[in-house]
This record gives sequence, C-alpha cells and structure tokens, in this order.
Amino acid sequence: MKKIAIYGKGGIGKSTIVSNIAVALASQGKKVIQIGCDPKADSTIGLRAGRELPTVLSVMRQNMAGMTLSDVVCEGYKGIICVEAGGPIPGQGCAGRGIITALEKLQKLGLYDKYTPDYVLYDVLGDVVCGGFSMPMRAGYADKVYIVTSGENMSIYAAANIATALASFKGRGYATLGGLILNHRNVKNENSKVSELAQDFETEIVAEIPWSEKIQEADEKRITLMQYDASGEEAKAFMKLADII
Repeated sequence: MKKIAIYGKGGIGKSTIVSNIAVALASQGKKVIQIGCDPKADSTIGLRAGRELPTVLSVMRQNMAGMTLSDVVCEGYKGIICVEAGGPIPGQGCAGRGIITALEKLQKLGLYDKYTPDYVLYDVLGDVVCGGFSMPMRAGYADKVYIVTSGENMSIYAAANIATALASFKGRGYATLGGLILNHRNVKNENSKVSELAQDFETEIVAEIPWSEKIQEADEKRITLMQYDASGEEAKAFMKLADII
C-alpha cells in the first residue's frame, strides 16, 4: 500500500488533480482510496457524480458509538473508495484538530484493512499548515507528499510553507517531498517562478497540468476529466503523473 498526500492552497485545483490521479490509477487496475481532508468535503465529488456522502466528523457528532465504515464510505467511479473527513460546525472547533480526529477514527474502524488498497490518496488543504493539517505528513499516514502550485504568488507562498513543514520533519521517518505539480494558470513567468521554488527546496517539478477549458467543463458536470475525455492531452498528463506516483 502506497500512501500519498497531495497538498496545496485552497482553490488551486488540488481536488481535481487528486481525483484524476485516482481514476488514472484505477484504470491501471489498482485499488484506490481517496480521502478528502478539507472542511468543504468536496474532494471526491467528481468521483461520485455529486451524490451525497456524509462526512466522518458529521457522523461522529450524530452517532459516535454506533458509527461504521458504511456510514461514511461510498464506492465511486471505477470502484474508487471515497471518504470525506469534513470539518467542525462553523464557528466551533478547530478544522486541523478535526482532521486528526477523522483520520484516527478511520484507522480505528479498519478502513485500510477492509479495502486493502494499492494506493491511498489524501487530498489536504495547505493554506495553513498547523499540527492538524500536517497530520498526514507524520504518524505513518503518508509516505510521499506532492505539492500542487501555480505561478500565482499566494499559491507559491502556501507551497513554500508546506515544504518548510516537511523539511522540519526530516530525519524522523515521516513523509518526504516527492515534488511539485505545476497546475498552470498562465500567469507571467509561471515556469521560472515554480522552478525557483523547486530549487529552493531541492526538489523538482514532477508534472505540469495544462490550463484547459475541458477540465473546467468536467468540473462543472461534477465528473473527472478522465471520464469526460480520456484521450486528450489533459488525460495524458494525468496518466503520466499517475505513473510517476
């Protein structure tokens, strides 16, 4: 079982990328679990065609003692197992602490033992890398971390914070940085800015996802690009990224 955490600033296209990687891996016959670690709970929406999926934290609030995996797990496109951690009630509680609680509960319920995946993909918000949101980096949840960024300044700032957090864990046996995923927004000097970031953290750009209207159209239909057009250049980029992972 390979455990991969994909981080990035909110709105950078991280969930779109993670879902398409999941489909690419499943298309190769791999068993995949995708876990959304964002309070918005929309990481897997493209894999389940918009079907409702109760979050781990919401079910815990309603029925902690009687909670089972079937309450929070659904099978999505190509058999991908979908889970959403969820978040606290707005204005109450800490989203970071919620991620820790949700992941611990999933492990206690035997998620990985029951589904025996080849790959677990964690989709993690990276605007604030507090102890909770850094949870997949440590405690054995993830082996590798990939950071999604564009050439936009705030995206690069968030990516640098995530890489800094990883660097602080170096030598402890925690997850290591696999590289950067450049999700193009076609801003000025985008490649050079992200290349400089990669050099600063002694890593590389492992994949580039082109800006594409097809990807936007697929998102609007609440499906993945791999379902929408599996033969285009965009799909080839996701297949290549899946091969790298």
